[in-house]
Amino acid sequence: MSERPFTELVVTAREQLTPGMVRVRFEAADHEVFAAAFADSAFTDRYVKLVFPQPDGSTVLRTYTALEPDIGAGTLAIDFVVHGTEGIAGPWAADAEEGDRITVRGPGGAYAPDPGADWHLLAADEAGLPAVRAALAALSAEASGHAVVHVPAEEHIQELDGPAGVEVTWVVSTEPDALPEAVREIAWPVGRVHAFVHGEAHAVMHGIRPYLLKERGLPRADVSISGYWRRGRTEEGFRAWKQELASTEG
Repeated sequence: MSERPFTELVVTAREQLTPGMVRVRFEAADHEVFAAAFADSAFTDRYVKLVFPQPDGSTVLRTYTALEPDIGAGTLAIDFVVHGTEGIAGPWAADAEEGDRITVRGPGGAYAPDPGADWHLLAADEAGLPAVRAALAALSAEASGHAVVHVPAEEHIQELDGPAGVEVTWVVSTEPDALPEAVREIAWPVGRVHAFVHGEAHAVMHGIRPYLLKERGLPRADVSISGYWRRGRTEEGFRAWKQELASTEG
């Protein structure tokens, strides 16, 4: 991502969506820089890498979906999963105040719902929920399909707006295999499906990917599937795990 620009964002508001998710709203410090970075961003899974300076002078990056980018206003929102004081980005978001500044790098992205598909499958846990939200907002009013979201408890359920023809299923469970099991239980409609499946890497890559690509025989081009995080690993450890997986799979 070395070609992608850096943009400085200023916090304008913070909202507690659920006990485990905080939405932070930002305005770009330089609207022209923001506009140049986001002008060609058409993906609904668009993401930025937040740059967090560390006490030793180094920096760490954390990846998040950029929601509702407004080129004219120079604004966007980011939803953060928060687990108390665990991690780097979550605690920062939980304590963010108006006027706080952070540098982001990006955006990147690879997926947007194909309007030519007969139906859509969206599946994610809380980490992938913001991208599912953006995909639902981008679908036409006539679109149909299934959105399956795994959360650990009832109080983590959020309101999701989307076409009437897209059935939203909330899977409330602390079991790591709950999302793959719920995807397998979907009554499979006829026609071509365009799928977006992102969340905990083991559940997604080992639990859902073989089902879609091998058992259901979906073309690889019709499936956007990747892990957003790995249970028990930091983002740095997760990147190493992904590199190991890619090398073993050739």
